[in-house]
Amino acid sequence: MSAKVEVYTKMFCPFCIRAVALFDKKGVKIIDIPAANDKVKRAEMNQRSNGRNTFPQIFINGEHIGGSDDLAALERAGKLDAMLAA
Repeated sequence: MSAKVEVYTKMFCPFCIRAVALFDKKGVKIIDIPAANDKVKRAEMNQRSNGRNTFPQIFINGEHIGGSDDLAALERAGKLDAMLAA
């Protein structure tokens, strides 16, 4: 799997931990972008995610996936692996 995966995270966020754990389980290296206390990174996250400001915000190959629940829904639907392989 060779997709570029970017995850905007917040320390101690259980949803962030869950999302990162799923990528770890799949052997996917992510680009972790700590954004909670970084005004510039948080503004970048908000702009890229069309105003969503909850953590995590996940992007696969530049496409906004959403948060942890959205990621889990893709996994349950069997669509995540195909996105990660692209």
